[in-house]
Amino acid sequence: MKQRSIEIMDTTLRDGEQTSGVSFSATEKLTLAQLLLTEVKVDRIEIASARVSEGEFQAVKRITDWAKENGHLHKIEVLTFVDGDTSINWLEKAGAKVMNILTKGSLNHLTHQLKKTPDEHFKDIAAVIKKAQKKGIESNVYLEDWSNGMRNSKEYVFRYLDFIAKQPIKRVLLPDTLGILIPSETYAYIAEITERYPQLHFDFHGHNDYDLGVANALEAVKAGARGLHLTINGMGERAGNTPLASIVAVLNDFQKDVKTNVNEKALYKISKLVEAFSGFRVSPNKPVVGENVFTQTAGIHADGDKKKNLYYNDLMPERFGRKRKYALGKTSGKANIENNLQQLGIQLPDEDLKKVTQRIIELGDKKETVTQDDLPFIISDVLDSNTTTEKVYVEDYVLTHSKNMRPSTTVRIRFEDGVVEENAQGDGQYDAFMNALRKIYTQKKLPLAKLSDYIVRIPPGGKSDALCETIITWNLNGREFTTTGLDSDQTVAAIKATQKMLNLV
Repeated sequence: MKQRSIEIMDTTLRDGEQTSGVSFSATEKLTLAQLLLTEVKVDRIEIASARVSEGEFQAVKRITDWAKENGHLHKIEVLTFVDGDTSINWLEKAGAKVMNILTKGSLNHLTHQLKKTPDEHFKDIAAVIKKAQKKGIESNVYLEDWSNGMRNSKEYVFRYLDFIAKQPIKRVLLPDTLGILIPSETYAYIAEITERYPQLHFDFHGHNDYDLGVANALEAVKAGARGLHLTINGMGERAGNTPLASIVAVLNDFQKDVKTNVNEKALYKISKLVEAFSGFRVSPNKPVVGENVFTQTAGIHADGDKKKNLYYNDLMPERFGRKRKYALGKTSGKANIENNLQQLGIQLPDEDLKKVTQRIIELGDKKETVTQDDLPFIISDVLDSNTTTEKVYVEDYVLTHSKNMRPSTTVRIRFEDGVVEENAQGDGQYDAFMNALRKIYTQKKLPLAKLSDYIVRIPPGGKSDALCETIITWNLNGREFTTTGLDSDQTVAAIKATQKMLNLV
């Protein structure tokens, strides 16, 4: 099958930067431009709007200088306006060679915003294109509000296209400016246009207001569009633009008669970089680039993956430079945990595996987040707990902490012969706990080990809700030994480690 090539134009640095609260620095723009062209391998990038600010000018200049040295200058595009020489002079000074002229694609916008007739607007556009051509600048034209134009003033749109088809332009850019189209309309409108003007190159520029950005882009390609405008992570004003990663995956899997130059393996990397530079967080369940989209949670799915990949689809994580994960929580089954252990190179006997599984389910019921990094800690804690016979049990406690007052703790300890409760203050919550414990052991005339070392650690890359392991070294009559406790709360972890000590002395 002969495949038709679809140009991918990324507009993260221009339209994507219109995301509320987002502004890239000149250095960030240069870094992203370099990665988009050399690693992600999009065909073109739209990097700025002309005349915005001195900072924008400097960013464009840095990108065009780099692009010129590396043979990419023809791939750098800037949004310009129908403003005589003004945008062209700005573009020329910035070193860019391609301009995307913003023109009116609906009679409504032309009449009420510009207050001009079609002939007046066309004359102004032709003059700008001619000036640009004399200076060696290539022109593409945006038909702003084109989707509303097709709905409500189709005669005007075709009159415009009749005019523009005679101009020395390279591409016609069709934006669904307000994100109003449904897929059937997108297909119908673009099919009608491409059939009527087969000699013109049409790009589709979608917005995601109804969450139809990807579907509309797919229909645009089916209808004959030769290019798509996309952004990393779907950034853009309001609900954003069509996301690059999603539509590339869809085209590769479901539109076999077309191809793009985009490197799928670079999509996750560029997504994380844009997330870091913009501060615009990606939803964990966002297709292709979200943190959770290659994570199996249910134990039955993990079991099915081991049995001929029953729960796999074509969206394999390796395509995007990622790995499949198996979430750990209350729905985790034995197979889910086994997959995580296998990735860590750990094998456990069935009996121990059941105990670890049960502990993870208990943590899930408490809404604790459990990661693969937590597993070695959980295994250590569970297996260590199994070696201790519990004759002494910390049945209950109340920990208090307040400003300008010493922390206090009330502790209830269950022994084989009954329950004892005491209260004490201390320099911290755990110190208060230990002071109350000493009172109880003094009353019972029982030996109590002295704390000689106290260490807290969390798994690598741990988060604020991560499990932490408290390791306490004790000394009793010259004999040193260590106990550990595991919990998301540091003090509770220390109390668990202390309970193990009480059953060892």
